[in-house]
Amino acid sequence: MRAKLGLAAGLIVLGIGVWAGLIRMGWALPALPTVPMAHGPLMIVGFLGALISVERAVALRRSWGYAGPALAVLGALAWAVAGAPWGAWLALGGSLALGALYCIAAQQQRAWPVIVMGAGALCWGVGNLLWALGSAFSQSTPWWAAFAILTIVGERLELARLQKLSGMSRALFVLSIGVFFVGLVLALVRLELGVRTLALGMVALAIWLVRYDIARRTVHQMGLVRYIAVSLLTGYVWLGVAGVLGMIWGGAVAGPFYDAVWHALFVGFVFSMIFGHAPVIFPALLKARIPFSMSFYAPLGLLHLSLMLRIFGDLLLWLPGRQWGGLLNALAILLFFGTVAHAALRDLLSRPRSRPQ
Repeated sequence: MRAKLGLAAGLIVLGIGVWAGLIRMGWALPALPTVPMAHGPLMIVGFLGALISVERAVALRRSWGYAGPALAVLGALAWAVAGAPWGAWLALGGSLALGALYCIAAQQQRAWPVIVMGAGALCWGVGNLLWALGSAFSQSTPWWAAFAILTIVGERLELARLQKLSGMSRALFVLSIGVFFVGLVLALVRLELGVRTLALGMVALAIWLVRYDIARRTVHQMGLVRYIAVSLLTGYVWLGVAGVLGMIWGGAVAGPFYDAVWHALFVGFVFSMIFGHAPVIFPALLKARIPFSMSFYAPLGLLHLSLMLRIFGDLLLWLPGRQWGGLLNALAILLFFGTVAHAALRDLLSRPRSRPQ
């Protein structure tokens, strides 16, 4: 029940965050004055942070771990609805709870994937701390990005071990992560140089993932396995695109170029990962079956096509392209969760009902 409540709360925040993003792009939608500026915290802290925290709490079976998603959701909503500065401190508490979960995981299994994901939780905490201290969102965004990237990379690293990685492949991974972290640290003192450096690390990680992720093999299979692989591989392409854009426009702190860099990452890469993993993770969280069908490809395709339109709109300073791309991004996300809900409901209704004795 707690997992279902945490997931539901995260989805509510996702809806508000998407609404806020559309307003920021120029769509005339009703909202409280404080909501549009809270787009980033709502999406990254209130939705993504809560989703990852719920998954960790379920995996480690720690009831207190649900404090993480609760604080993340409450913090993001407090900032969005009331503009309350203490909302950022609540979010910081949520990241500390997630960090504690990873400490327990590290005690149980001291392996590279756990260390990488734990480093991601630490980055989330740093980003939330900068936010709480009043820094501009452009200062927190690289750290929030690191949270998303390292969490996903750590999870994929667990499966990459199945391919018996060579010493060279491990060295390349460490080098890529090292460049990425150097960029994060530099961003604290010289934002432009830091973002360009971590963007180089993103490109290196994207190349590494395409080369060594097991998805390269599973994409040749059928059904759900192939769908997951397609989602992952296209997501890695967007990670590389975000890195290239970041190397070019690393100094942007607002405007269309800033939008292009970070939405290539958070929409293209992160939501591709969510679309790909949801048919596996959501059943574990909800204790319900979500049968796969080819209809899952529709929101995935719409996500990529609409993001291409949005990025072209950003780079060409073409406002209608940016606006319609963003609106179709939102529809792709809505269509995906609608597809998941429809698949779960259809499976539930198709089950034979037990007759009363």
